[in-house]
Amino acid sequence: MFSKEQSAALKKEFWTAFGKSFPRKWILYNTKIKDFSFKFYADNKKAEVSLNIEMQDEVFRNAYFEKIQSLENLFLEEIPELIFEENFTLENGKIISKIWIEKSGVSIFNKNSWREIFEFFVENMEKMEILFFEYEDYIKDI
Repeated sequence: MFSKEQSAALKKEFWTAFGKSFPRKWILYNTKIKDFSFKFYADNKKAEVSLNIEMQDEVFRNAYFEKIQSLENLFLEEIPELIFEENFTLENGKIISKIWIEKSGVSIFNKNSWREIFEFFVENMEKMEILFFEYEDYIKDI
């Protein structure tokens, strides 16, 4: 078990190592759509690459989700394990729409699994970004 300080230091080391191992600019928040972002996530049990649609206005959130969902078959051709959830509840209780893939059995606290997480991140985020860029005009047309 790690102290809070050790945990924070290890997380910082993980993200720094990822950035140095794969130095490229990811889209993440730069989608040009407010509250529509790509995210990397890792904890002590899993790693995740996601597209989060977090608009507070449910009508807009649902409209963007439906646009992505209309492309579901294309997304699943590239990433068959992708999960689509229109009403995903975050730990803080906020409802978002989320499209994601996760890899279980890895841990940000186990340096031996870092390479596996990094490769998972890169492979899946690249695919999601390519799909976004390919259909960006369609997705943005709300």
